[in-house]
Amino acid sequence: MRQLRHHEQKLLKKVDFLQWKSDQNIREIKILRRYHIQDREDYVKYNKICGHITKLTAKLKDLKPEDEFRIKMTDDLLSKLYNMGLIPTKKSLSQCETLAASAFCRRRLPVVMVRMKMAETLKEAVTFIEQGHVRVGPTVVTDPTFLVTRSQEDFLTWVDSSKIKRAVVAYNDKLDDFDLLGN
Repeated sequence: MRQLRHHEQKLLKKVDFLQWKSDQNIREIKILRRYHIQDREDYVKYNKICGHITKLTAKLKDLKPEDEFRIKMTDDLLSKLYNMGLIPTKKSLSQCETLAASAFCRRRLPVVMVRMKMAETLKEAVTFIEQGHVRVGPTVVTDPTFLVTRSQEDFLTWVDSSKIKRAVVAYNDKLDDFDLLGN
């Protein structure tokens, strides 16, 4: 191997080959596994959104408490985050300061399906979604990264032509002969 030149040695002083930045992501890996997130970029996006929300909250807190703009923006932010299901109540801005990426992960469609007992595991829920067995309202969802808001939870069902829906209805003894003709 040749001797390194001066500028090459200077550059290599800044790089530590023994300790990589990506090795310090144990928390990230735990969340990716817990919520069965297949694409790491989704988690990175959730983290960025949480950072923006935290910055916005800090800027809102810098304003005077009796400022009309602050009151309106605080109310808008809290109601939007509450309707998305990211915070439990609309009480104060302090909930927005501690918002984590896992709050977004908990609102993903597979996690909501497991919570609603439509699937036993997250992997199974992801498979059902990718195969096109699930719909939210009138639209069939095939993307497991779909975020379910509080209002959409009520409209989460199986697709009418799904064999899973037929098995569930047959198990509950509510199978209608007319439904069998359509499929």
